[in-house]
Amino acid sequence: MTRILLIHGASHGAWCWRDTLPALTALGHEARAIDLPSHGDDQTPVGKVTLNGYGQAILDALSEPAVLVGHSMGGYAITQAAEMSPANVAGLIYLCAYTPWEDLSLSQMRLQAAEQPLLPAIRPAADRLSFTFDPDMAPDLFYHDCPPETVRYAEARLCPQAVAPSATPLTLTARSHSLPRSYIVCERDRAIPPDFQREMAARFDPGRVATLDSGHSPFFAMPETLAATIDPLVKA
Repeated sequence: MTRILLIHGASHGAWCWRDTLPALTALGHEARAIDLPSHGDDQTPVGKVTLNGYGQAILDALSEPAVLVGHSMGGYAITQAAEMSPANVAGLIYLCAYTPWEDLSLSQMRLQAAEQPLLPAIRPAADRLSFTFDPDMAPDLFYHDCPPETVRYAEARLCPQAVAPSATPLTLTARSHSLPRSYIVCERDRAIPPDFQREMAARFDPGRVATLDSGHSPFFAMPETLAATIDPLVKA
């Protein structure tokens, strides 16, 4: 049994792991998901959200060692937590996620990709403190291979995304890089180009890189397959 803490990506919440949690439990793991500040049921004002706050929320949820799984933007959040205090972080798994490169913010990291499919869908708030995704574009970007009921469930729960966490660079040390680190590439992702995912994954031990024939949301499109992919990575 491995303890696993699931961390969502931009504009999502713990709700996105609805179908993956029981799949991981069925494999014998103790799995939980949390809302990062200003996501899901968390009431933190969007203007007060920081990358450090994301990291602290993760650390506050860890009373015992657990493997952190970060989806998309959540790759920065789990790395921040490990850099702040790795004592209860047993490993890091990046699920079609941005992995920090030295001194690059997430926004800068995204621009390293040859394609920018998300940019046309971003709608900044008037105060520029947050953004949302165009509701006419989000389903095709995030959920094109998910069941219709699930798409409706997700669309109703997407929330504004604070800008500050994505504008904050990370200084990387052995605190995060000495941990077991794995990457899961989603080969049909329309939000983070698969070629860019493979470029990020190239910095990982090849034995810790897996692939899924999935779009950006395998937690809805193929939760059992996702759980089966995570399973050997948390045991390695």
